Amino acid sequence: MDAIKNYVALVGFGQGGWGGLLASAMMVTIAVSVCGFLTGSVLGTIVAGMKLSSIAPLRWIGGCYTTVLRGVPDLLVVYLFYFGGGALLSYIGAFAGYDGYIGMPAFLTGTIALGIVSAAYQAEVLRGAYRAVSRGELEAADSVGMRPWRKFRRIVVPLVLRYATPGLGNTWQLVLKESALISVTGLVEILRQSQIAAGSTRKPFEFYLTALVLYLVITWVSSILFGRLENRTMRGFRRAI
Repeated sequence: MDAIKNYVALVGFGQGGWGGLLASAMMVTIAVSVCGFLTGSVLGTIVAGMKLSSIAPLRWIGGCYTTVLRGVPDLLVVYLFYFGGGALLSYIGAFAGYDGYIGMPAFLTGTIALGIVSAAYQAEVLRGAYRAVSRGELEAADSVGMRPWRKFRRIVVPLVLRYATPGLGNTWQLVLKESALISVTGLVEILRQSQIAAGSTRKPFEFYLTALVLYLVITWVSSILFGRLENRTMRGFRRAI
């Protein structure tokens, strides 16, 4: 019983507790994950369009992108953007007359790295969803004289989102887990804050256990939200069946 009280006091919001810092780190984790996921959605849509293009060079570039980004360690991508971005900023600063090293902001590094990595997975999800669209529906739209943009907006986009939602939900969970890698840049998210707290109190088990719980809470809430989104997108389809 005393052990539970000590744990609650340690991770709580009272005096000497780490609850406030852990809650702040949780918000940072959510923020960098959302920004990375949205960045990946935009880039993934572009890459999916390239892979579906009738132009061979675009298909080749899109294929190389997904192959490379899914084949290299995600931590390596984080390091490349963190140190490579810093080197590029320093070069630009030197060109402008600033003599010194300019570091890449940790949050920006996380957003870009997570976005670029997740884009490779989202591109495959969107490409598969597009290929799942019935050709008959597209031909029906053509037969009634629907213009290409109107067909894309009223037929293609809703169906692609319907088929892609489960896969995008899985990709979001992947982005959420990969956000822990951004701790190597110094960004104080859940894992980094747990490391700091564990080092300060010499109680690593308690704080890493807390980190596990926080990640599970975010994952659980995310699963509920994506489940509702999936039910909403499939509502008309299920009624038709």
